[in-house]
Amino acid sequence: MGCLIMKELMLGNKAVARGLYEAGCCFASSYPGTPSTEVTEELAKFTEVYCEWAPNEKVAMESAFGASLAGRRSFSAMKHVGLNVAADPLYTMSYTGVNAGFVIVVADDPGMHSSQNEQDSRHHAIASKVPMLEPSNSQEALDFAKLAYEISEQFDTPVILKMCTRVAHSQSVVEIGERTVPVKAYEKNIRKYVMAPANAIQRHPMIEERTRKLVEFAEESPVNRVEPSSGSRAFGIITDSTSYMYVKEVFGDSVPVLKIGMVNPLPVRKIQDFASSVDKVVVVEELDPIIETHCRNIGVEVSGKDLLPICGEFSQNVIAKALGGEVHKGVSLTEQLPVRPPAMCAGCPHRGLFYVLKKLGATVLGDIGCYTLGAGAPLNAMELTLCMGASLSSLHGFNKMLGAESEQKTVAVIGDSTFMHSGMTGLANIAYNQTNSTVIILDNSITGMTGHQQNPTTGFNLRGEPAGRINLEALCRSMGYERVAVVDPYKLEECERVIREELAADSPSVIISRRPCALLKYVKKKPSLRVDKDRCRSCKSCMRIGCPAISMKDGKAEVDATLCIGCGVCSQMCRFDAFDLSKGTMFQDPSSRINPALEERLGKEA
Repeated sequence: MGCLIMKELMLGNKAVARGLYEAGCCFASSYPGTPSTEVTEELAKFTEVYCEWAPNEKVAMESAFGASLAGRRSFSAMKHVGLNVAADPLYTMSYTGVNAGFVIVVADDPGMHSSQNEQDSRHHAIASKVPMLEPSNSQEALDFAKLAYEISEQFDTPVILKMCTRVAHSQSVVEIGERTVPVKAYEKNIRKYVMAPANAIQRHPMIEERTRKLVEFAEESPVNRVEPSSGSRAFGIITDSTSYMYVKEVFGDSVPVLKIGMVNPLPVRKIQDFASSVDKVVVVEELDPIIETHCRNIGVEVSGKDLLPICGEFSQNVIAKALGGEVHKGVSLTEQLPVRPPAMCAGCPHRGLFYVLKKLGATVLGDIGCYTLGAGAPLNAMELTLCMGASLSSLHGFNKMLGAESEQKTVAVIGDSTFMHSGMTGLANIAYNQTNSTVIILDNSITGMTGHQQNPTTGFNLRGEPAGRINLEALCRSMGYERVAVVDPYKLEECERVIREELAADSPSVIISRRPCALLKYVKKKPSLRVDKDRCRSCKSCMRIGCPAISMKDGKAEVDATLCIGCGVCSQMCRFDAFDLSKGTMFQDPSSRINPALEERLGKEA
């Protein structure tokens, strides 16, 4: 009697987590970033695995490397721009190698659904000389996670598992296996792990030899496979990742396909043999022509970006139009869907503060987070978004060049999680090199944009258990800031007064805008506001904050009770007292109490 095979419908990210678990991963350290976040969240559901959110990706990768050094299989996840932050340890870990297996999951975001750029992480794998696997569906996501540990230990290297938005967030059926936990002993090895120049020089030739062996592995491994055609051999397709799924949906088995699962290093003979079996080769890959360039470098003439776009996501329609195939019935998306611009949520604590900054005519240098939406209409209150932590560093350089006039009207805004990620060094630079810069930390008591993950300022760890908490006020003062103010962004007059004072001050200052995210489940909502139609003068002042709960109907303001949380910001803007507050007392409702750690941070009585 055979073993019962368990199957389950899984998101790609959940399947990765399952693969890590089955392979015996013992330690996970990550920084949340869409579309990678769910991998660590799903892995944390297995109590046998220690999981944590680190302050940033560099710390996460280094912590996971330490666990590997200790002899336990480890893992770290991040999005593509997070790999930039972790590139420093990654490139040198390629030299040191590992002890127990070490897997790095990076999730790219073609189409920039939630990212500030569209970079292709395959470049990092090539430049760091680290092998990279790339699954096309949930089953491969599970299988490749397990394979990555085998490769890591066989070839003494960290291994990158590259996801993308569509594979990470699509579902397919996977087979579930059992967990095994290989353990290695730690052995002192100075020449291997101490990358002083004399030792690093000796390691580099070993890395080149490892790459040669990995190429041989890529030639023989079924992770790169040829799928023969049942039809014409006029042309064949080399493809990877989600592009493979689109190719199969368009062409089925009518075109021979070389499906690449190991995108670094790429095979040579397998590609050459495949090319010799067809009249023409087309490379179908999203973003940069990595496979296409490799083919040309090994003497295989191909088409690729001359037919397909280098920007954005592919789809069945894109491939069918470019290559002359026919999209299968039921999967073609021909209708153009209406655009729905993202907006801050009703009751978002950032909205009131941005309204005040716009009213004051401030120049606002921004950062990465929900508050990036402050750049959109009708607030239009942010003028820069570059990368995590850049707002503070940019503010310093901006003010150094433009002087006192700029210092009196320019601020940097940064979220609490982003501040812990990479804002502290910029804040230290302002204090050390002395510009009278005003920094506003938007403390919404959570990592908001990626789905409400904890961070070092919240007092809770990844699993929601009590943890060490960093006091932002004390931290800023310890970094040399004598002027540290805390404001409630729901109170517009208070925000305006404090911002005016700090911009006018003759020293650097920090304003902490503190109010928890309105979407947190433990934040109690107040009754929704109502509009007194008789008092409303149709001036539309309330519309200037862009709250999705407010609209105009029959020439009068109207509040959507299903969205409004009773924050009262709109009522402070109305000169005619048209908003009815009779159902709740603003800023004093005891039902708005939250958990004890946040109560303390908001200055409330327990």
